Amino acid sequence: MLLMSCSRLSRGFDDGPLFQDIGFELYAGDRVGLVGPNGVGKTTLLRLLAGHDRPDDGEVRLHAGARISLLQQQPDFQKGRALFDEAKSALDALLAAHDDMVRTAEQLAQAQDEAERKSLAARYDRLHELLHHHDAYNVDHRIEHVLDGLGLAAEDYRRPVETFSGGQQSRLMLAKLLLAAPDVMLLDEPSNHLDIAATSWLENYLAQQHEAMLIVSHDRYFLNRVVNKVFELSPRGLAVYPGNFEAYLKLREQRYEQEMKAWESQREYIAKQEEYIRRVHYGQLHKQAQSRQKALDKLERVERPTLISAPHMHFGDVERSGDVVLQVSDLCKAYDKPLFQDLSFQLQRGQRLGIMGPNGSGKTTLLRVLLGQEKPDSGKADIGHLVEFGYYDQHLKILPDDKEVIRAVWPHTDEQTTDQHRRDLLARFGLTGDQVYQKVGELSGGERSRVALARVVALGTNVLVLDEPTNHLDLWACESLEKALLEFEGTSIVVSHDRWFLNRVVDLLLVLEGNGRVRVIPGNYDTYELLRAQQIETKEKPAAKVEEKKVEKPKPERETRKKKRRFPYRKVEDLEAEIAKEETLLRELEQKMASPDLYREGDKVKLTTQQFEDVKVRLAQLYEHWEEAVELN
Repeated sequence: MLLMSCSRLSRGFDDGPLFQDIGFELYAGDRVGLVGPNGVGKTTLLRLLAGHDRPDDGEVRLHAGARISLLQQQPDFQKGRALFDEAKSALDALLAAHDDMVRTAEQLAQAQDEAERKSLAARYDRLHELLHHHDAYNVDHRIEHVLDGLGLAAEDYRRPVETFSGGQQSRLMLAKLLLAAPDVMLLDEPSNHLDIAATSWLENYLAQQHEAMLIVSHDRYFLNRVVNKVFELSPRGLAVYPGNFEAYLKLREQRYEQEMKAWESQREYIAKQEEYIRRVHYGQLHKQAQSRQKALDKLERVERPTLISAPHMHFGDVERSGDVVLQVSDLCKAYDKPLFQDLSFQLQRGQRLGIMGPNGSGKTTLLRVLLGQEKPDSGKADIGHLVEFGYYDQHLKILPDDKEVIRAVWPHTDEQTTDQHRRDLLARFGLTGDQVYQKVGELSGGERSRVALARVVALGTNVLVLDEPTNHLDLWACESLEKALLEFEGTSIVVSHDRWFLNRVVDLLLVLEGNGRVRVIPGNYDTYELLRAQQIETKEKPAAKVEEKKVEKPKPERETRKKKRRFPYRKVEDLEAEIAKEETLLRELEQKMASPDLYREGDKVKLTTQQFEDVKVRLAQLYEHWEEAVELN
């Protein structure tokens, strides 16, 4: 069901347009990730859709009766109200509908007139259906489920809302939006104040909802698990990609390659036509030349495609350290509670160590102990031969706000380091032109992060120690940083809550799980999740066997429950016939795209390229459907 449509939307400010002439539709069940570089207008677009701002041009149309809501960034609570009651206020409309249904039932019981009885009965049925759809008969349970999932403890339910921290209040605002369940949810960085456990819960919760969602997030792992479509907003407009974030990355690259081929083919065609016109313009074939010139003048030119990109960061060559960078044995540290106990591991040269855990688990303390800046209670952390640490602080305190970028990266005068050398290094992190003479305090968060990374490189260290390096970077800058770390010949230690980043970068992971327990994982975050799932499965197996002995289930039912269907039931032969049909269409489109004649008409190029991409997406889904049918039919 169509819930929202937008057309010709444009919005700009004094510095110029943010976006122009964009349009899209949202249907029930659409979970859309809205991605784009910092400053392109993602939050502004959400505010337009919610009615908090007006477009310069275009319109937003909401389906009759559909409700839309934007996740608020600033708390607006009734002072003195308890946490649970504030969360429950999100269901005021539903509770009012329940009271209305009770009154309608009482009136129906007393009604004598047949027409009145029919009207009241119809109203009662509508209200009952509404309440059933929103599970209004288990309100308190729903509230507890959402609050608990977002990490708001039951013992705090009666505390006044103003006594909670800013992060807790943000989680309460998210809880209210989830409970209100508007038809269209606009979520701007919903996981910002959540730890990994709460974020994982939110991912599962959103993936099961039927409402439409438009989600802005820098958390690529979150997007990958939640969304089924991606909108890419850029200065060129809005591009739509089916599938999750991983599918978006692949399709974006494929689409770029196809569009580049189309552009190059048309450019080659135009060059040939122009060469022919030049050669025969004054000869006997000048009429043909004029005819071809007219055709060229009418030709719709294919625009050269571009990819959103970030500067190609790289950390350069460093002095070789000893083979063992850190040798950690039986390390322990506690304050009012144990942070880590009996921690032992070895970090070798060239390895990339990741450290993760919830807020307050002791990540920063562990980092300081490993760097020799703080003493452990017991155990030791021996630093290897010729090891030089370069520390990137997540709060960017290493950078003085009042200094120019070029002086902040090199605070001490070095006669051997020329201005050109300094500018070359800054350019590796996307800092060019007059930017290098800006004051650090005038930069955006992403720019400051890149200056801090350049400062670490300028120190010439062979062990990079990066504390939450992706916090202020957009998706493309994060990708560039990941590539730089993978190419770095030294050793890396990263503290991060970014699961996608940890998956891409690290090959040894320390997970602080609380109560002094630290798990040493020879791998990345996915390795940790796999080991955790296996551990849970092992614990649950005995209970499952006991249950099976108590209640014998028919074999077919047990087998069916092993795996749920993702797709509706279809015969294998029907799917194979449709796959063959789509494969034939794909080959026809490939032949058409290989023909130079296609590129004489720009609109046909765009249409054929889009058809080609659509068929590839349909085929990928059909293959998955076929595999499921073969297994489960």
